[in-house]
Amino acid sequence: MGMNILVAHGGGPTAVINCSLQGVVEAARRSGQVDKIYAARFGAEGILKDDLMDLTSVIPAVVARLGDTPASAIGSCRRKLTDADYPAVLETLKRFNINAFFYNGGNDSMDTCHKIDELAKREGLDLRVIGIPKTMDNDLVLTDHCPGFGSAARYAALSAAELALDASALPIHVVVLELMGRNAGWVTAASALAARLTNCEVLTYLPELPVDEDKMLADIERAYAKGNGLLVTVSEGVCGPDGRLLADTGIVDGFGHTVPGGTAQHVADAIIQKLALKARAEKPGLLGRASIPYVSQVDRREAYDVGRTAVEAALAGKSGYMVSIEAVRTPNYQSSMGFVPLAEVANAEKKFPQEWVEGGNKIADAFFDYALPLMGGDLPQYAILR
Repeated sequence: MGMNILVAHGGGPTAVINCSLQGVVEAARRSGQVDKIYAARFGAEGILKDDLMDLTSVIPAVVARLGDTPASAIGSCRRKLTDADYPAVLETLKRFNINAFFYNGGNDSMDTCHKIDELAKREGLDLRVIGIPKTMDNDLVLTDHCPGFGSAARYAALSAAELALDASALPIHVVVLELMGRNAGWVTAASALAARLTNCEVLTYLPELPVDEDKMLADIERAYAKGNGLLVTVSEGVCGPDGRLLADTGIVDGFGHTVPGGTAQHVADAIIQKLALKARAEKPGLLGRASIPYVSQVDRREAYDVGRTAVEAALAGKSGYMVSIEAVRTPNYQSSMGFVPLAEVANAEKKFPQEWVEGGNKIADAFFDYALPLMGGDLPQYAILR
């Protein structure tokens, strides 16, 4: 008799989260050791409501299309499980005779994964638990990077370059671009690649470094005066010296995090009001994490591999770990899969290294040495005639 497995998604979907799901399903089928492949509909919510999808008989052609499908094909959620929820979780696992559980998500999801592993051990349940990393924020610890980041970074870099070209072609206003990143500025840092691809001035502000608004405006005024056009890129979670968000929605999500937003508009308004310059605020929002046309092929491949590796590990008896990515960049980029204990990953955040920020608003070459291989594929070579 084979195993029954359950996979769930947690947190914000990415352009490649379904590649990991594809990796799970196809590895389970190839193994010959799995009877039933279940997926929780809308993540932890589905587990609590006993709402599981049976993917066992989904035709291979549909499974293969997961790699080209953005967002989460099985649904996700921002539900942080409490102690009161775990009896219901345990009951669902028992009812469906689940032998292996895979949670694909970020920091909070790895915490949930860890707690389910501990719960199973306490209850004597024969359950193998493996975390599958996913976050465009790239803030999971003990892994070189996270699936979802490479594609989001590519989107940020190329979208910023397009805006930079527009700003330099008609330099009558400052363009302010806001990108996702509540506490970690990895994706916004990628937008600084626009300075390499164009002749536009680019200033970049990350949540790891508090921003003095007066100094920011003075830097903006000086950069704009050069006449090359100016693009200012900001993380949604940028804070002032007092630690308060420059723009706060006043909303708290299901994980208990304050939801930032409106930073670009806040900065654009300050430019207009205090510098008497024209300014435009741009915010791609969810497109920054869901865009398939900008997907990184490296990211796609590695997302599949972490899903595949998770299943292979569980079938081999491994439990209580998250799949990690180990990478070398010289002489050529190569990656391999490893494992780190869930207990050491849960709720920990990897911040953007401050030594990779120069002068508070310029991104150092060391970051691009790290990030460019993850973005996958050649970058455009624009015709710069001025």
